[in-house]
Amino acid sequence: MAVIGAGMAGILAGAKLRERGVDCVIFEKADRVGGTWRENTYPGLACDVPAHWYTYSFARNPEWDTLLAAGPDIQAYFERVARDYGVLPLVRFGDEVVSLRYVDGGWEVATASGHRDRFDVVISAAGVLHHPNIPKFEGAESFKGAMFHSARWDHSTPLDGRRIGVIGTGSTAAQLTAALVPRAERFDLFQRTAQWVLPRPNLAYTDEEKARYRADPAALEALVQQYRSKTIDGYATAVLDYDSPQLAEIERLCRENLETVRDPDLRRRLTPDYRAACKRLVISSEFYGAIQQPNANLVTAPIARIEPEGVRTADGILHELDVLVLATGFHTDRFIRPAKVIGRGGADLDAVWGDHPVAYLSVTVPDFPNFFMLGGPNSPVGNFSLIETCEWQLGYILQLLEGMRRGDYREASATHEAMDRFEDERRRAAERTVWVTGCKSWYLDRHGVPASWTFTYARFVEEMTAPRMEDFETR
Repeated sequence: MAVIGAGMAGILAGAKLRERGVDCVIFEKADRVGGTWRENTYPGLACDVPAHWYTYSFARNPEWDTLLAAGPDIQAYFERVARDYGVLPLVRFGDEVVSLRYVDGGWEVATASGHRDRFDVVISAAGVLHHPNIPKFEGAESFKGAMFHSARWDHSTPLDGRRIGVIGTGSTAAQLTAALVPRAERFDLFQRTAQWVLPRPNLAYTDEEKARYRADPAALEALVQQYRSKTIDGYATAVLDYDSPQLAEIERLCRENLETVRDPDLRRRLTPDYRAACKRLVISSEFYGAIQQPNANLVTAPIARIEPEGVRTADGILHELDVLVLATGFHTDRFIRPAKVIGRGGADLDAVWGDHPVAYLSVTVPDFPNFFMLGGPNSPVGNFSLIETCEWQLGYILQLLEGMRRGDYREASATHEAMDRFEDERRRAAERTVWVTGCKSWYLDRHGVPASWTFTYARFVEEMTAPRMEDFETR
């Protein structure tokens, strides 16, 4: 088997395949494991999902210092799991997959280094947050200061006492605002769209709590399940019905948090014109406090161009800057691409996904036998643990692999009928979700349809429990 990517999902796949004695190679374009937590190293980086839930079920970590773990601690956790579970020897580092082609019942894999190999099965664990979205601004090349995307942080650039600008207002920008305002001489946040911000104090775990969880894994697991239930019964339920009481409660908490902004004009400019959770919620108890500091400035005029000395906005004002950070997100519809994937009969994944990426139950695509995805198109996304969703998806894939190992079939892929039925049902279910209530977000495809799981999380768990083999073409 080949696994593409050694981030969170690739480490998971490597650990579980090794456990089952499967001959596995993991292809990783970088020189370390970690995925998005390796790529992102910006100041203030943290996960907005409770750390104890954002762990593998087989590798809980009683040592987290805070409710929401810092990025370097999460990266260290993934490196430790990869080492402890024998994943590192499986990885070909610095070898990016550029093409996969299904020929005579197997996958021919080619990498940028010229390496060629052949596999029975491929699992894409490429993730979605690794292709930075870099907007084109007139005059960007003329800027005299340091300019970089938040996922390509230049640590050689000094920050203290500098004039810093950040473009964007999502989760990354909120974390950067809290981290950089205390360090900057002046901080300008360029906002195109206001965001709803849900507060969550980042409580510290005491040494006594850590010792208890270390000594009593059952107590730690109970804590994990508490966080899990609260999120799934709250957020994951709220987003599926824009009239739900759970969504009303989220909106109440967001509005209550917004009231902590004392200046009426600033509060007005920070108030979104869409429903809470229509975009991915920003989780922060520090953002509003930081943006209200005397050296912080919220800029809502559109950016006209970038000049040598800074950013010129449409109102004619030049915002002079030493550092400009693009917190502008990622191209979240790439998945395994730009690698070229050619399936049975010459089926081209780029053509299949030409309108928008699709997959049966987010895991498999018709005409691409033995090609499976973790975190693929239409997976559950949002403010909850993607590790858990990938564990469910991998469990589903492993059941299909067991059929191959038993000799029941050599290849399996979803039928076109199953794919069409699922996609039609998913789109109809989207009509009640908060994601279609009037905002633009990376949750939506080019047609304005949520590119995510639009059913309940319980339905996801049920679907992943066992494959319905009547929905598969096997040979």
